[in-house]
Amino acid sequence: MKPVLDAPSIERAVARIAHEILEKNKGAQELALIGIQRRGVVLARRLQQAMAALAQARIPLGILDINLYRDDLTKVAEQPIIHKTEINFELDGKIVVLVDDVLYTGRTIRSALDALVDFGRPKRIELAVLVDRGHRELPIRADFVGKNIPTNENEIVHVRFLETDGREEVIVEERVA
Repeated sequence: MKPVLDAPSIERAVARIAHEILEKNKGAQELALIGIQRRGVVLARRLQQAMAALAQARIPLGILDINLYRDDLTKVAEQPIIHKTEINFELDGKIVVLVDDVLYTGRTIRSALDALVDFGRPKRIELAVLVDRGHRELPIRADFVGKNIPTNENEIVHVRFLETDGREEVIVEERVA
């Protein structure tokens, strides 16, 4: 098990991503954040707070559960746990920043894109992730990345947040067979 990010490093990464999003989009006017359940929601909330402080604006935040849109639903679990999707604002014409904790194969993001179009037609969709670990199976890339972590296929990246896990860290460990 090797630590990659500690609490201060995660905080700095969130602040940097928030700055980059605002800079690329010339402010917060058209922005909306959509966090992918579970840890993407935590990261989206933190980005929302950081961006609100920087831009002095309230940025809408939605929650997206992609489980029913997965192409590997039967492989994930016999009875997958379905979380809530909560998007209480119009997506049409917005610049939606889709937020997740780890970008790996790209399949989660593909599912999220499928789910988003059921809620409207954004002007543009951008992707923000805390960790990009590589090994893409689909042609998907993040617009905003907290940290690129080269991994091998036998490793797992664990993102742990205080809100969901009681501690704050990103670690990489060998997959147990």
